[in-house]
Amino acid sequence: MAMESVIEVNQGEGQLTSSLLSSSENSHQLSPETGDLDRASSLTRVCSREPSESDPLLSTAFYGATVNISQDEPHNIQEMPSESIRAMVLQILFPFLLAGFGTVLAGMLLDVVQHWDVFRNVTEIFILVPPLLGLKGNLEMTLASRLSTAVNVGRMNCSREKWNLIKGNLALKQVQATVLGFLAALVASFLEWILKAELITNHVALLCGCSVVTAFTASLLQGILMVGVIIGSKKVGINPDNIATPIAASFGDLITLGLLAVISQGLYYCMEPYPYITYLVCLFFLCLTPMWVILSFHHPESQKLLFSGWEPVITAMVISSLGGLILDRTITNPKLDGLVLYTPVINGVGGNLVSIQASRIATYLHFQCPLGELPEDTKGCYCPCRYFCSKGPNGRSAQVLLTLVAPGHLVFIYTIYIIQGSQSPPTAVFIFFYIIAAFTQVLLLMSIADVMVHCLWRYGRDPDSFSIPYLTALGDLLGTALLALCFFLKSLVT
Repeated sequence: MAMESVIEVNQGEGQLTSSLLSSSENSHQLSPETGDLDRASSLTRVCSREPSESDPLLSTAFYGATVNISQDEPHNIQEMPSESIRAMVLQILFPFLLAGFGTVLAGMLLDVVQHWDVFRNVTEIFILVPPLLGLKGNLEMTLASRLSTAVNVGRMNCSREKWNLIKGNLALKQVQATVLGFLAALVASFLEWILKAELITNHVALLCGCSVVTAFTASLLQGILMVGVIIGSKKVGINPDNIATPIAASFGDLITLGLLAVISQGLYYCMEPYPYITYLVCLFFLCLTPMWVILSFHHPESQKLLFSGWEPVITAMVISSLGGLILDRTITNPKLDGLVLYTPVINGVGGNLVSIQASRIATYLHFQCPLGELPEDTKGCYCPCRYFCSKGPNGRSAQVLLTLVAPGHLVFIYTIYIIQGSQSPPTAVFIFFYIIAAFTQVLLLMSIADVMVHCLWRYGRDPDSFSIPYLTALGDLLGTALLALCFFLKSLVT
């Protein structure tokens, strides 16, 4: 009966191959646990019509259908949906600009709050800024990449599977946000102690309290927004790989930085009269962690990542903290005045672009070959020229994303100038050095992303969960360092 329903659905779309029909009749039904997982690959082999970008990402004609596939059938390569340059640019451009304007507002907010009492008296809080803003790369963009791939390969067909996947991933993200917020505060305190050779207990408690509350709250708000974006893009037939990660970052920096400023200022005013409040707040959010651990067991993937997904996010947090250390050391230098204004912009734009590319490469590998194997065209020595000049889907997307760097940053620079109402526009010298720094950052990140994603896939690690935290953290470190160099060169020239 199940085979008859599949044949009946596909009569208008293509002819069944005799090999698939034979294997389907002689094999047994997939178990419920694996049926949803492999339904997309099965249906791709059933239909001979190649899908297009305008088709729904998940065909509703097969909801609830059961397909028989032989257990010893070799892995067949699936064809990715065709995507024109025009469609790619149109889908990427609006989220990219939206995310960029979010980083512009975050930079302007940081330029204002740097003069608040808590930022002036507890200077190590600047070390917290890149790691906390980097949580969107460690958590939100990773979640977006995982869910985007799940949508594209058809793993969210079943409503029950979809919501278990969402609940498990959101709970996992809250566990990671709480732990990373706490560790980021400890790392910031440790770095400040190394530099100044003194450790103030109240300052450590303040950093832990504001970092944990900020990370927890921002992660929850952005996670709910991300799920809505993924589900919405699936329903309207837009490739979520193109829009999910930029939208995840669109107002992520602004929300996180605003929460950090308000929460840290409030806890700072309570530090002297009621010092125990900071400890109680931090302890309360840490005590919620067991509840989120239990909820993360709703899906086997989130349960697996709960034990194996800590290496990339913790390493990324440490790398971002080094970028925060650069910011903390340079913010008082008069020659680098204005650095704090552009730091969220260059870091955010670089992280957004490389996250799109990493997510697209991961989806391409999911379609082309099983985990642990590489497509034939990617084997051999790595050559950046071959990568950036390729006419394949990954090469085309890299070219499009690199093309967006210079005009995008010009728009953001002059947006800052207009909103601030400065008397003099940015100088040509500053714009030249800034564009060179931004382009160098993205070029290096794209090259690293191509190597990293393929290496992770080759060694059996899902790049959706491992690559983006590393890449966005490297973007923070490279962006802050190159921006400081840009301001230093500008001061020498002028």
